[in-house]
Amino acid sequence: MVLMDKTKKTKQATQELNEGNAGESQMQEDVMLQEESFEKIFEESIKSMQDGEVVQGKVLQITADYVIIDVGYKSEGQIPIQEFYDSENQFTVKVGDTIDVLIEDWENENGMMVLSKQKADQMRVWDTISSIHDQDEVIEGKIVSRIKGGLSVDIGLKAFLPGSQVDLHPVRNLDKFIGEIHQFKILKYNRKRGNVVLSRRAIMEKERESLRKETITSAATATIRILSTPIPISG
Repeated sequence: MVLMDKTKKTKQATQELNEGNAGESQMQEDVMLQEESFEKIFEESIKSMQDGEVVQGKVLQITADYVIIDVGYKSEGQIPIQEFYDSENQFTVKVGDTIDVLIEDWENENGMMVLSKQKADQMRVWDTISSIHDQDEVIEGKIVSRIKGGLSVDIGLKAFLPGSQVDLHPVRNLDKFIGEIHQFKILKYNRKRGNVVLSRRAIMEKERESLRKETITSAATATIRILSTPIPISG
């Protein structure tokens, strides 16, 4: 009788142990499924992000060498701090700002994403250049320096203004235009080579032609008025 009780207790203990192990195994499976589900959700969330793509990120930290950015990936990204200084050498970002960045690489030797603000800005500028050129509109830019054959103009990226396209007449002293802001027509561009050719002369010619037509119209109107004015006949 005692032996039967011991056997019964042993079977019961074994059953409880097996149930406990089964329960633990089930919990482990649930955890694994949750992890797999999380991984799948995460992969879906970043599936649209690819190398060379522009995404939005939030500035988390500014160090002596880098600006640390969160773009929603498993690791944070970094951008050299030099990319955040403008042409006036002013620092242009602060912690908490949301900015556009370009993904250059998913991970460097330090486990950080490699990002670029300058390249993201340039991509946006190229889209603007393409739109302005196609719609025959004008773009504003600042003449920044004298270069071989003409002038360099900052339109968000460096563009070329040939000396022959600076004014209606040949200009001997191109340096006098440095620092000035003007509107330009985009003659041509090559996104792949990074070339943009501008013209100020084309805009001036169009303005001159418009003024000429206005003058002709005004003169014609004045002539009609004179001709239609009754001439008094003296008695």
